[in-house]
Amino acid sequence: MMINTQSLKKNRTGYFQMLGFCMLLLSSGMLFGQNKSGLPNIVYILADDLGYGDVSVNNLQGKINTPNIDKLAKQGMRFTDAHTTSSVCTPSRYSILTGRYPWRSRLPIGVLRGYSRTLIEEGLPTVADLLKTKSYQTAVVGKWHLGLDWVPQDAFKDSLKPENNKNNLYGILDEMKPEQIDFSKAPSRGPRTQGFDYSFVLPASLDMPPYVYLENDKLIEQPTGYTKGNKLESGYTGPFYREGLMAPSFDFFDVLPFFTRKANDFISKQKNSKDPFFLYFAMPAPHTPWMPGKNYIGKSKAGEYGDYVQEVDDAVGMVMHLLDSLGMSKNTMVVFTSDNGPYWRENFVQQFDHKAAGEFRGMKGDAFEGGHRVPLIVRYPGKVQAGTVSGVATTLANFMSTCADLIGNHSEKFETEDSYSILPILTGKATTIPDQEAIVNISSKGTLDIRKGSWKLITKLGSGGFTVPVDVKPEPGGPIGQLYNLETDIHEDHNLYKENPEKVKELMELLKKIQKAPKGKKIK
Repeated sequence: MMINTQSLKKNRTGYFQMLGFCMLLLSSGMLFGQNKSGLPNIVYILADDLGYGDVSVNNLQGKINTPNIDKLAKQGMRFTDAHTTSSVCTPSRYSILTGRYPWRSRLPIGVLRGYSRTLIEEGLPTVADLLKTKSYQTAVVGKWHLGLDWVPQDAFKDSLKPENNKNNLYGILDEMKPEQIDFSKAPSRGPRTQGFDYSFVLPASLDMPPYVYLENDKLIEQPTGYTKGNKLESGYTGPFYREGLMAPSFDFFDVLPFFTRKANDFISKQKNSKDPFFLYFAMPAPHTPWMPGKNYIGKSKAGEYGDYVQEVDDAVGMVMHLLDSLGMSKNTMVVFTSDNGPYWRENFVQQFDHKAAGEFRGMKGDAFEGGHRVPLIVRYPGKVQAGTVSGVATTLANFMSTCADLIGNHSEKFETEDSYSILPILTGKATTIPDQEAIVNISSKGTLDIRKGSWKLITKLGSGGFTVPVDVKPEPGGPIGQLYNLETDIHEDHNLYKENPEKVKELMELLKKIQKAPKGKKIK
């Protein structure tokens, strides 16, 4: 057999050249979107007011198609028993970023507004602070709704002094007056002071003034315009938004597309970075105003709300497509969820034959499952088995400890009372969350509920939120709260409070124990 030595040398030379090139790509973080640290990128996509049953993989009889979210579920793990810690947006967002139940904050009940001051306590670490300990580049794009420390005009600066401000809660319990704010100055506290290297946000919900954008905590355009609002008589549905100040160029129809472009811009800029990144993409939709782009009108069978959900789905698809095209998907954990249940009244269920909350009772604001059981999907190729489904009960507050586990930082500084890692669940190493005795939710009106195993206790009668009746006075000798066994009564129709006094006592005592947990210490 004759050997062509020239050809062999040529092939060997080419081989080693290719090997060297691949090693160069690996070392520079360019191959498969890898970064130098080896830690995964994290993209957290938070929809606004999206119901469990709005995702078609969760509700096969639904009237909305979500092919991109469904595809994400096929590529990762879908949770069927995931919960926010509150049935409305500000408090649930507080929990996502801090790992604490929201009733521990300065605003135990309710939500902030567009002129509200910062809710996250000064010095309290966020998940962005945690990730920065491992050199993550951190960004938030979208709806903030956790307050900004707007700067008052000189004539009103004394309003912030504690002696003139009962409990130092001016701007928290009630928002600041816009005519007293100096908009020429950047807020003194915002996302940039709470762990985010880059931010591009809307102050609050898309139906709350001021209708402006802030980039890196600075207004990109002064709110010199004004709107009289829209569909104020609609009962907080449809294309509803409140009157107030706005930037002259603000376009309600373009907010979701604009934020999606900004999110993708941030991702694109990380493609050659040696460091991992964390993107918190907080969508403003499908919260009111339900104003889908013209290309989405009539695409669903659930009216303008359903059309808007399908635009949300497309936005998720655009982010996923970009990660794929940049070769980043293999080393990126993607989390998709919602901040609370849907605002979807019973008349809409009847009109469209669509159950936005799925099989669950109630809607946004409620203590019932429909108020806080939300879609949750996690994709992490090579770590989370594709196409898996978990029925473990978890909350969005668990994100903090999960990230601590993921990056290996278990410093006491980032320990919280209410966050437990679900990484063992994601990686298939466990079927329960170690040490998590129960999960707790608070309704929009302050009704607490606690869940342990299949048992759920609601501390009052009524929905505690937006579903009528909100509050029911106990009858003499009747139950003063609600107890349900979700294993046999998923719709919460049969109140077992009077029949199971020992279970009521057990759950009430556990709730009080959780409430009394020392700051930063989990219950034992």
